[in-house]
Amino acid sequence: MPLDELERLLVLTAMGGTTGWHYSITRHARYAPHVSNYAAAAGRTFPSAAGFHTAELFFTDDSGVWFFPTRDAGALVDPAVEQVTPELMVQRHRGRLRQLSDQRLYLPAAEPYLEGHNAWCVNVPGSLLVIPVADIAQHLLAILCFFGQNGYGIYDDVNRRQIPGLEQFAGLVDVEEPVPLTFAEQYALTEATAELACACYAGVLVLQAKGLGGRMFDGIDRFSMLGASGNPEVPGLGFRYDTDQRWSTPNPTGRQGVFEAYCPPHYRDMAAAVAAFAERKFGPGGPFHPDTPGAWTDSPGFRGSAQVHDQASRPVWPCRPRTSWTPWASSRHRAHPVHPQLPPGPPPGLEFYDRFFTPGAYPPTPSTWPAGTVGRRRAERWASTYAPVTSTSGPSRSAKDPTSCSSAAWATPSSPGSSSWIGWPTATASPPSTTAARAAPPCRTDRSRRS
Repeated sequence: MPLDELERLLVLTAMGGTTGWHYSITRHARYAPHVSNYAAAAGRTFPSAAGFHTAELFFTDDSGVWFFPTRDAGALVDPAVEQVTPELMVQRHRGRLRQLSDQRLYLPAAEPYLEGHNAWCVNVPGSLLVIPVADIAQHLLAILCFFGQNGYGIYDDVNRRQIPGLEQFAGLVDVEEPVPLTFAEQYALTEATAELACACYAGVLVLQAKGLGGRMFDGIDRFSMLGASGNPEVPGLGFRYDTDQRWSTPNPTGRQGVFEAYCPPHYRDMAAAVAAFAERKFGPGGPFHPDTPGAWTDSPGFRGSAQVHDQASRPVWPCRPRTSWTPWASSRHRAHPVHPQLPPGPPPGLEFYDRFFTPGAYPPTPSTWPAGTVGRRRAERWASTYAPVTSTSGPSRSAKDPTSCSSAAWATPSSPGSSSWIGWPTATASPPSTTAARAAPPCRTDRSRRS
């Protein structure tokens, strides 16, 4: 049984809503008399390193595929001037929803698209699947800006060479003891992952408080989710991507007009991406534009006093990402421009725990709140509709086992009431209507040569 509109919006606003203005990080002697300029968005329900905030939410349910952009929405609620309530959060955020498709996102319920242990319960009819996606390219730009303005240079340790042209900025950064580029990339990936994980955790907490259950996980092939499966039957979220014989994996960069990473081909070059990044922070509506409202007694004065990426320092940024972008083709393990993480998927219904676990296996909320009845009805529906049809030919796919695959057909009706583990229902998501009668497409085991 799917969530109703209110339940869905409560989960979404908990995961990606705005909560007021970000107060920035104002104490840094190196920037005096200016205000430090780290933050790039209003406050949100989840933290982001230095207030960078590059993530947005996608989600899919029975109504289709949706985008929920709040990163640059400003403060949709403001606790400094109004009482923020769940009703107000839902009201203000409802208008941010953007439908991308009227069909549920299609992923075959088989490896390598899903990990084998998720094939029976992820993206099934009636479920909500939320996909936070971070712009790693933009996050790396934010880190390079942070490093540069704090005096740290960068060294291209992948290609074992100095960054060309960096010596002209010796007065701004330390070119004698630079930071390895791979460290900056790992920094970006780690910080963005924490951002996504906190958003996922917030969603799970809301589901648990409502007695609906749910979980956060990443057992979905992220390339297939974004749109780089190499299989036209599995378009995912529709992100464009590049491949190269020198790369071990495809390189998704974004979906035009929806979510575009701050890198080519969405920008002419990295200099254009840097200019767009500066505009996001210092242009109209940005956190450091004097006309942007705020919580300070002198908000225009505060916002306008931030240290700007001026013309004297801005050339240092394009020369860094440009080097990071081009030699990527020859490296083995580097950060992709975008990065997804998957939270709430449906857990087994209460019937599952009642049948196989001792009392106390789940908290009281699912059984005392009306959703407990919903959970039981959902479990009964699954038990009467789906039968296990997936047989796994090996362990879950991993870098050590790229050939692992599952053979699966669409679920067939079964008899309800089985009390054995083997008889517990396996559910699959339905394919698009144009392929409803087809079996799951064959797995692509060679993931390094997709076209």
